[in-house]
Amino acid sequence: MTDNPTASPSERTATISWEGRYLEDFTVGDVYRHPLGRTVMEVDNSWLTLLTQNTAAVHFDRHYASRTQWGRPLVDSTFTLALVTGQSVHDVSMNVMANLGWDRVRLPNPVFEGDTIYSQSEVLSVRESGSRPDVGVVEVRTIGFNQDGVIVITFERTLLVYRRGHGPGRASVEPKWDARSLKAAGLDAPDGSQ
Repeated sequence: MTDNPTASPSERTATISWEGRYLEDFTVGDVYRHPLGRTVMEVDNSWLTLLTQNTAAVHFDRHYASRTQWGRPLVDSTFTLALVTGQSVHDVSMNVMANLGWDRVRLPNPVFEGDTIYSQSEVLSVRESGSRPDVGVVEVRTIGFNQDGVIVITFERTLLVYRRGHGPGRASVEPKWDARSLKAAGLDAPDGSQ
């Protein structure tokens, strides 16, 4: 490796970022606080409701919703389930073979447009698959909560997770640094010309 910060990147070695947990990385009782929060916007609620042909006016008709006990639109609960499941992927299912099911889905408090949702998951069980040596079964309980810490969803999810060294693996495409790319990045060409 060179001491020249403008040297061609072909002389540098890239490292792979977080690849997620494999079966061997899960321990019963571990709790993973998922790193990203997400503010629910009006467009999220109306798009999902209309995409799924949900005709409950409380999700997309502000005038109707203003006359309910909530006084405003409720966020479609399937959006909440999808969002919190998605937030958990970083820690739970980056190396998933398949989701086997969501159980005990409960929505103890409503989600409203403008709420920011955070989540965490607790590992409930981990076991080898009886029929597939390349995966194991992981069960987690995931909770989603808003900016005030109010829990808005809880569910248990069962999934097949690859064992380390199994599964499809990540793409191993390398960037191709041509003279134009090097110049755009402000780097030296391998022969020293710019």
